[in-house]
Amino acid sequence: MSSPRIIIVYHSGNGHTARQAEAVKAGIEQVPGAEALLLSVEDAQTRWHDLAAADAIVFGTPTYVGSVSARFKAFQEASSHTVMAKGFGWKDKIAAGFTNSGARSGDKLATLIQIALFAAQHGMHWVNLGLPPANNSSVGSEDDLNRLGFWLGAGAQSNVDQGPDVAPPGADLRTAEHLGRRVAETTVQFVRGRRAASGRES
Repeated sequence: MSSPRIIIVYHSGNGHTARQAEAVKAGIEQVPGAEALLLSVEDAQTRWHDLAAADAIVFGTPTYVGSVSARFKAFQEASSHTVMAKGFGWKDKIAAGFTNSGARSGDKLATLIQIALFAAQHGMHWVNLGLPPANNSSVGSEDDLNRLGFWLGAGAQSNVDQGPDVAPPGADLRTAEHLGRRVAETTVQFVRGRRAASGRES
């Protein structure tokens, strides 16, 4: 059986969201039988065939002014013309999302909802973070996974006066890694089940 392929499509303005994307990729690669590919939103718009052939796509963008970045939005709009109109369909692929901002909340939920709606418009199956909120009690810690308390996808926070060499913090990168691993596990199960249902794998 060929390895299920998961593509991470992301935009990063200052390098912080790129570190999140790399952590998602690392999580995917921890799962036997899954392979990962990182594509910037600019590169993705020249590789529609690769996206069409993928089994899952994970979308990532910084949160700017309570929304996806302009470059990520341009990728979304390009997909409506290319993927929907020209037959490079993403229907029934696995999808997930992640985002980063300077503030702890930063209206990141609004961005994750936008990404989830975008995936739904393409008929994709959304995978949530699958972690309880953390760092919400007297025994909680800034080192906890999902310290920012998101369910829909992975959120990260990067201090605006720090570069990507130190931000986002390790807990947020490990949370992104968890998302990548979860997406990979789900994708492997989904692909094997689909092949079994079609009689190609017992």
